[in-house]
Amino acid sequence: MKTLTVDLGERSYPIFIGQDLLNDLSLVAPYVKGKQVMIVTNETIAPLYLEKAKKMFSGLQVDEVILPDGEEFKNLEHLNLIFDALLSKRHNRTTTLVALGGGVIGDMTGFAAASYQRGVDFIQIPTTLLSQVDSSVGGKTGVNHALGKNMIGAFHQPNCVVIDVNSLNTLPANELAAGVAEVIKYGLICDLPFFDWLEVNMSKLNAKDTEALIYAIETSCANKAKVVAQDEKEGGIRAILNLGHTFGHAIETDQGYGNWLHGEAVATGMLMAADLSARLDWIDQTDVDRIEKILLDAHLPVKCPEGMTAERFKSLMAVDKKVLDGKLRLVLLRAMGEAVTTSDFALEQLDATLKHLTN
Repeated sequence: MKTLTVDLGERSYPIFIGQDLLNDLSLVAPYVKGKQVMIVTNETIAPLYLEKAKKMFSGLQVDEVILPDGEEFKNLEHLNLIFDALLSKRHNRTTTLVALGGGVIGDMTGFAAASYQRGVDFIQIPTTLLSQVDSSVGGKTGVNHALGKNMIGAFHQPNCVVIDVNSLNTLPANELAAGVAEVIKYGLICDLPFFDWLEVNMSKLNAKDTEALIYAIETSCANKAKVVAQDEKEGGIRAILNLGHTFGHAIETDQGYGNWLHGEAVATGMLMAADLSARLDWIDQTDVDRIEKILLDAHLPVKCPEGMTAERFKSLMAVDKKVLDGKLRLVLLRAMGEAVTTSDFALEQLDATLKHLTN
């Protein structure tokens, strides 16, 4: 088992990465303070892993809430089902919520934990690659609104993160690819040697090679932990983790949540960010081609949804969280392996990128 630490002083917490961790009945005990646990999962994950997760909290009051599966259910209406379960089962301020599932479950459970009785503990047990390498680490929680993705939420750090790579054995190929998109992101924004490694080892990740997956997850989590430790609430450098996300969130909102997986939309968004970076002469076309190739090798989309216009992109991007004082801020590549957040681009350059990749 590999152990990393997200260094946030008194609120630091470990990330455990390994095989068969859901069968380790002593792993999470030190991170549960009270005698009540509420496991939040979904209809897909519950038959696979719920009973195993329950055994990790033996001796405690363990309750469960099973939500429908999909990004389209990441909203206030379904968030309220978690509060209904907590209140009906009389969970108190010492309860611990457990997120057992992918990024949607992690985000919703974390937000419920941040809100219930003004804040209770929670543990992340991510079961998709995307949630393992990204959303389960760093404390971002929330739900979507019809007008924008993740516009309602809070920063709330987990007590620990348990990543059992065996859960990826049941992951569909498109969900695996969606997670790989976030893995590629770390190479692009801050770890060029890792990007080089991914180019050579992508076929192993596609084949779910355990050793390659553990290395990719550990490296991704280490990179994210380093960034989060410097900037927990995204006042500065943490924003680089959003490479491709402003474009990607526009795609998700336009297409309807769940029709494009988050990682799929981010993949296309990263190529759009790369294209704009090249128009600024920060990277060259061979870099853009290299990024497009690795996305294709990972079986990810590199074209915008058919019929989504440049004007539609701009209208949706205008309500993104990265808009500050009326200016759109994008994460772009100053160089391969070096991302920056900037408003320093001409609208004509953005228009050129949008028109190039929406035709």
